[in-house]
Amino acid sequence: MNFLSHFYFDRYTTDCYHVLGTVLPDLLKNADKNIILHPEKLEYPDGPEQAIQQGWLKHLEVDRHFHNSDFFKTNSHQLKLKLLPTMVGSPVKPFFLGHIALELLLDNLLLTTGMVKAHDFYTHLNGCSHEVIYSFLGRSGMLNPDVFLRFFENFKRNEYLHTYAETEKVTYALKRICMRIWSNPFSEENETAISVAISNYRHQLEDNFTPIFDDIEALLEY
Repeated sequence: MNFLSHFYFDRYTTDCYHVLGTVLPDLLKNADKNIILHPEKLEYPDGPEQAIQQGWLKHLEVDRHFHNSDFFKTNSHQLKLKLLPTMVGSPVKPFFLGHIALELLLDNLLLTTGMVKAHDFYTHLNGCSHEVIYSFLGRSGMLNPDVFLRFFENFKRNEYLHTYAETEKVTYALKRICMRIWSNPFSEENETAISVAISNYRHQLEDNFTPIFDDIEALLEY
Protein backbone atom coordinates (compact mmCIF):
# COMPACT_ATOMS: atom_id res chain seq x y z
CA MET A 1 0.00 0.00 0.00
CA ASN A 2 1.03 3.59 -0.54
CA PHE A 3 1.48 6.43 1.99
CA LEU A 4 -2.12 7.53 2.51
CA SER A 5 -3.47 3.99 2.55
CA HIS A 6 -1.07 3.17 5.39
CA PHE A 7 -2.08 6.39 7.15
CA TYR A 8 -5.75 5.35 6.96
CA PHE A 9 -5.23 2.75 9.70
CA ASP A 10 -3.81 5.36 12.10
CA ARG A 11 -5.68 8.47 10.99
CA TYR A 12 -7.02 9.01 14.53
CA THR A 13 -3.76 8.48 16.41
CA THR A 14 -2.13 11.33 18.29
CA ASP A 15 1.41 9.88 18.08
CA CYS A 16 3.30 11.45 15.20
CA TYR A 17 6.21 9.00 15.59
CA HIS A 18 3.93 6.01 15.17
CA VAL A 19 2.56 7.56 11.97
CA LEU A 20 6.10 8.17 10.73
CA GLY A 21 6.94 4.52 11.38
CA THR A 22 3.97 3.33 9.32
CA VAL A 23 5.37 5.02 6.20
CA LEU A 24 9.10 5.00 6.96
CA PRO A 25 9.91 1.84 4.94
CA ASP A 26 8.56 3.53 1.79
CA LEU A 27 10.10 6.90 2.62
CA LEU A 28 13.51 5.24 2.94
CA LYS A 29 13.10 3.51 -0.44
CA ASN A 30 12.23 6.85 -2.01
CA ALA A 31 15.21 8.54 -0.40
CA ASP A 32 17.66 5.88 -1.59
CA LYS A 33 16.67 2.49 -2.98
CA ASN A 34 19.93 1.05 -1.65
CA ILE A 35 18.99 1.69 1.99
CA ILE A 36 18.12 -1.63 3.67
CA LEU A 37 17.25 -1.57 7.36
CA HIS A 38 15.53 -4.12 9.62
CA PRO A 39 14.28 -2.30 12.74
CA GLU A 40 11.82 -5.13 13.29
CA LYS A 41 14.74 -7.27 14.50
CA LEU A 42 16.10 -4.77 17.04
CA GLU A 43 15.16 -3.29 20.41
CA TYR A 44 14.54 0.41 21.03
CA PRO A 45 14.13 2.49 24.18
CA ASP A 46 10.65 3.35 25.41
CA GLY A 47 9.30 6.54 23.87
CA PRO A 48 9.43 7.98 20.36
CA GLU A 49 11.91 5.49 18.91
CA GLN A 50 9.85 2.55 20.06
CA ALA A 51 6.76 4.24 18.59
CA ILE A 52 8.54 4.44 15.23
CA GLN A 53 9.39 0.76 15.46
CA GLN A 54 5.77 -0.13 16.27
CA GLY A 55 4.65 1.86 13.25
CA TRP A 56 7.23 0.06 11.13
CA LEU A 57 5.91 -3.31 12.30
CA LYS A 58 2.37 -2.22 11.43
CA HIS A 59 3.53 -1.21 7.95
CA LEU A 60 4.91 -4.70 7.37
CA GLU A 61 1.73 -6.30 8.66
CA VAL A 62 -0.58 -4.14 6.54
CA ASP A 63 1.43 -4.84 3.39
CA ARG A 64 1.44 -8.57 4.11
CA HIS A 65 -2.34 -8.70 4.48
CA PHE A 66 -2.88 -6.49 1.45
CA HIS A 67 -0.62 -8.43 -0.91
CA ASN A 68 -2.15 -11.73 0.21
CA SER A 69 -5.72 -10.50 -0.31
CA ASP A 70 -8.04 -11.56 -3.12
CA PHE A 71 -8.71 -7.84 -3.65
CA PHE A 72 -5.07 -7.18 -4.51
CA LYS A 73 -4.60 -10.30 -6.62
CA THR A 74 -7.79 -9.72 -8.62
CA ASN A 75 -7.54 -5.99 -9.14
CA SER A 76 -3.80 -5.77 -9.85
CA HIS A 77 -4.29 -8.49 -12.48
CA GLN A 78 -7.34 -6.82 -14.03
CA LEU A 79 -5.60 -3.45 -14.03
CA LYS A 80 -2.55 -5.02 -15.66
CA LEU A 81 -4.78 -6.34 -18.47
CA LYS A 82 -6.37 -2.90 -18.92
CA LEU A 83 -2.94 -1.26 -19.06
CA LEU A 84 -1.30 -3.75 -21.45
CA PRO A 85 -2.62 -2.08 -24.65
CA THR A 86 -1.34 1.30 -23.41
CA MET A 87 2.27 0.12 -23.02
CA VAL A 88 3.41 -0.37 -26.62
CA GLY A 89 7.17 0.20 -26.69
CA SER A 90 7.43 0.66 -22.90
CA PRO A 91 10.08 -1.31 -20.97
CA VAL A 92 7.93 -1.36 -17.81
CA LYS A 93 6.82 -4.78 -16.61
CA PRO A 94 2.99 -5.02 -16.82
CA PHE A 95 2.63 -6.70 -13.40
CA PHE A 96 4.68 -3.94 -11.76
CA LEU A 97 2.53 -1.29 -13.43
CA GLY A 98 -0.72 -2.92 -12.34
CA HIS A 99 0.55 -3.33 -8.78
CA ILE A 100 1.69 0.27 -8.34
CA ALA A 101 -1.26 1.78 -10.20
CA LEU A 102 -3.70 -0.02 -7.89
CA GLU A 103 -1.95 1.31 -4.78
CA LEU A 104 -1.94 4.86 -6.13
CA LEU A 105 -5.63 4.60 -7.03
CA LEU A 106 -6.46 3.59 -3.47
CA ASP A 107 -4.74 6.76 -2.21
CA ASN A 108 -6.69 8.77 -4.76
CA LEU A 109 -9.98 7.25 -3.64
CA LEU A 110 -9.25 7.79 0.06
CA LEU A 111 -8.59 11.47 -0.65
CA THR A 112 -11.52 12.11 -2.98
CA THR A 113 -14.00 10.39 -0.67
CA GLY A 114 -12.68 12.28 2.37
CA MET A 115 -11.70 9.11 4.21
CA VAL A 116 -8.25 10.59 4.84
CA LYS A 117 -6.86 14.11 4.64
CA ALA A 118 -3.36 14.70 3.33
CA HIS A 119 -3.11 17.76 5.57
CA ASP A 120 -3.46 15.56 8.68
CA PHE A 121 -0.77 13.22 7.39
CA TYR A 122 1.73 16.03 6.86
CA THR A 123 0.87 17.56 10.24
CA HIS A 124 2.01 14.32 11.88
CA LEU A 125 5.26 14.23 9.91
CA ASN A 126 5.99 17.85 10.76
CA GLY A 127 5.64 17.00 14.45
CA CYS A 128 8.61 14.60 14.39
CA SER A 129 12.01 15.94 15.46
CA HIS A 130 15.18 15.38 13.47
CA GLU A 131 17.00 14.32 16.62
CA VAL A 132 14.65 11.39 17.25
CA ILE A 133 14.68 10.30 13.59
CA TYR A 134 18.48 10.56 13.44
CA SER A 135 18.84 8.48 16.59
CA PHE A 136 16.39 5.83 15.35
CA LEU A 137 18.09 5.49 11.97
CA GLY A 138 21.55 5.38 13.53
CA ARG A 139 20.45 2.72 16.01
CA SER A 140 18.96 0.80 13.05
CA GLY A 141 22.33 0.71 11.30
CA MET A 142 22.13 3.62 8.85
CA LEU A 143 25.58 5.15 8.52
CA ASN A 144 24.51 8.58 7.27
CA PRO A 145 20.97 9.49 8.42
CA ASP A 146 21.45 13.00 7.01
CA VAL A 147 20.80 11.53 3.55
CA PHE A 148 17.31 10.60 4.65
CA LEU A 149 16.66 13.79 6.60
CA ARG A 150 17.41 15.94 3.54
CA PHE A 151 14.94 13.89 1.50
CA PHE A 152 12.39 14.00 4.34
CA GLU A 153 12.44 17.80 4.48
CA ASN A 154 11.83 18.03 0.73
CA PHE A 155 9.05 15.44 0.97
CA LYS A 156 7.27 17.48 3.65
CA ARG A 157 7.86 20.79 1.90
CA ASN A 158 6.50 19.62 -1.47
CA GLU A 159 3.35 18.00 -0.03
CA TYR A 160 2.80 16.29 -3.37
CA LEU A 161 0.36 13.74 -1.94
CA HIS A 162 -2.33 16.42 -2.19
CA THR A 163 -2.11 16.03 -5.98
CA TYR A 164 -3.23 12.40 -5.77
CA ALA A 165 -6.79 13.73 -5.57
CA GLU A 166 -6.43 14.53 -9.30
CA THR A 167 -6.67 11.30 -11.28
CA GLU A 168 -4.36 12.56 -14.04
CA LYS A 169 -1.65 13.12 -11.42
CA VAL A 170 -1.78 9.41 -10.60
CA THR A 171 -0.20 8.76 -14.00
CA TYR A 172 2.52 11.30 -13.25
CA ALA A 173 3.23 9.64 -9.89
CA LEU A 174 3.28 6.25 -11.60
CA LYS A 175 5.83 7.53 -14.11
CA ARG A 176 8.05 8.95 -11.35
CA ILE A 177 8.06 5.61 -9.54
CA CYS A 178 8.90 3.73 -12.75
CA MET A 179 11.77 6.15 -13.42
CA ARG A 180 13.58 4.73 -10.42
CA ILE A 181 14.01 1.54 -12.46
CA TRP A 182 13.67 2.61 -16.11
CA SER A 183 15.13 5.93 -17.28
CA ASN A 184 12.45 6.51 -19.93
CA PRO A 185 9.45 4.39 -18.96
CA PHE A 186 6.70 5.98 -21.07
CA SER A 187 6.27 7.92 -24.29
CA GLU A 188 3.71 10.75 -24.44
CA GLU A 189 1.35 8.36 -26.21
CA ASN A 190 1.80 5.82 -23.41
CA GLU A 191 1.05 8.44 -20.77
CA THR A 192 -2.12 9.60 -22.48
CA ALA A 193 -3.43 6.07 -22.89
CA ILE A 194 -2.44 5.08 -19.34
CA SER A 195 -4.32 8.08 -17.93
CA VAL A 196 -7.51 7.02 -19.72
CA ALA A 197 -7.17 3.41 -18.55
CA ILE A 198 -6.50 4.45 -14.96
CA SER A 199 -9.43 6.88 -14.92
CA ASN A 200 -11.77 4.18 -16.25
CA TYR A 201 -10.57 1.66 -13.69
CA ARG A 202 -10.99 4.19 -10.92
CA HIS A 203 -14.70 4.35 -11.70
CA GLN A 204 -14.90 0.55 -11.36
CA LEU A 205 -13.23 0.69 -7.93
CA GLU A 206 -15.08 3.69 -6.57
CA ASP A 207 -18.04 1.80 -5.15
CA ASN A 208 -16.23 -1.30 -3.89
CA PHE A 209 -12.78 -0.37 -2.58
CA THR A 210 -13.61 0.19 1.11
CA PRO A 211 -14.00 -3.49 2.14
CA ILE A 212 -10.26 -4.14 1.69
CA PHE A 213 -9.54 -1.58 4.42
CA ASP A 214 -12.16 -3.14 6.70
CA ASP A 215 -10.78 -6.62 6.05
CA ILE A 216 -7.20 -5.60 6.85
CA GLU A 217 -8.25 -3.65 9.95
CA ALA A 218 -9.97 -6.75 11.31
CA LEU A 219 -6.71 -8.73 10.95
CA LEU A 220 -4.30 -6.23 12.48
CA GLU A 221 -2.40 -7.09 15.64
CA TYR A 222 -0.38 -3.86 16.02
